[in-house]
Amino acid sequence: RVAEALLPGTKFRRYNKDGQSLLRSTSLYSVHEDVFQHLDFVGGVHRFPPLGRVVGKGFKGTQQSALWYHLGVTPSVIRSRYNLTAKDVGTASNNSQAVAQFLEQYYHPADLAEFMSLFGRGFTHMSAVERVVGTQGGGKAGIEASLDVEYIMSSGANISTWVFTNPGRHESQEPFLQWMLMLSNMSAVPWVHTISYGDDEDSLSVAYMNRINIEFMKVGLRGISMLFASGDSGAGCRHLTKERNTFRPSFPASSPYVTTVGGTSFQNPFKVTYEVTDYISGGGFSNVFSMPDYQTGAVGKYLKSVQPLPPQTYFNTSGRAYPDLAALSDNYWVVTNRLPIPWVSGTSASTPVVGGILSLINDHRFLKGLPSLGFLNPRLYKLQGKGLYDVTEGCHLSCMDDKVEGKGFCASPSWDPVTGWGTPNYPVLLAALMD
Repeated sequence: RVAEALLPGTKFRRYNKDGQSLLRSTSLYSVHEDVFQHLDFVGGVHRFPPLGRVVGKGFKGTQQSALWYHLGVTPSVIRSRYNLTAKDVGTASNNSQAVAQFLEQYYHPADLAEFMSLFGRGFTHMSAVERVVGTQGGGKAGIEASLDVEYIMSSGANISTWVFTNPGRHESQEPFLQWMLMLSNMSAVPWVHTISYGDDEDSLSVAYMNRINIEFMKVGLRGISMLFASGDSGAGCRHLTKERNTFRPSFPASSPYVTTVGGTSFQNPFKVTYEVTDYISGGGFSNVFSMPDYQTGAVGKYLKSVQPLPPQTYFNTSGRAYPDLAALSDNYWVVTNRLPIPWVSGTSASTPVVGGILSLINDHRFLKGLPSLGFLNPRLYKLQGKGLYDVTEGCHLSCMDDKVEGKGFCASPSWDPVTGWGTPNYPVLLAALMD
């Protein structure tokens, strides 16, 4: 993942796993010079208005008026969009949440403190991680690790947070099983875990994925919620032969025993508006795991009602479909190595945001003597979108060939394989999950 500080007129590039550039639209993702007049540069971007407040001057051609523009997603923007008030913070002493890091990604405590100093002024929060399990490496902080910690602790504010840092590799990829076995051998672990890592489903052995699924089932029985990012390659693309391609699902996103989080963008990228599909949002159908009973009705409705669908040679209509829900995944501010970095994007951002919101719901459940949410999916599909903003616009990317021309699946009313059931409306979702 590559994030570049954005100056007026520059472009933001993201890179996929194979190093191919995914170039975002200049017109949509360039920042207008007028907006930058409101920033106060002191040896870099160190001080700027609390994002989400009124910017007094709009774009060229508009009258000077109070326009609710923001300069990128921050905790205040997240809390505004998903209806979290200043009082929506954790208070239960037995609540906890966690992020897991792989591939030698580390966060720096000073970055977290700086992030909260800049962006956490409007709500009670913690500025330090409660516990690190594993050894933090030296050197520079990673954007991924910084993003995960900063946003689970700002959406799930004032809740004890752990960081699991997992060195090494399994066949050159994340040692997911090693991490899950460690959790199984711990007598007490946090109630919500968010993980912003994943691999192509076809790059792992079926036996290995099934073994990990057993551990996912175990933690679900313990009342733990596991959230995974859906990926940043849309439906993905696997080249089978010179003339044949197929979509490429991601694991653990495709596991039937985890909750998978997709990504959205604001309809107006600089204003708190309704959400549309973020075209990178991972989603689709597993080629390994069968569709679980809890989602057959919702997925069947999508497959019957949405036309045209991609050719059925590209995906497995009987496979586990994902994601299950979504959140904003575009244009985040992150503090890493003591520097505020704008325009960081990916479902790596949406996943900890949703995790923090579920931790707040756990908080209310604990205060009323109820158990934790645990494995969320059966309840989520039973609610049929209640407590979530339905995302109905936009499609995600896929194979660049003459049959699908880069287009994967499209969002639709109710569940879809791009944004799931939609994005959180916190007070309504809280009420729906308090039984």
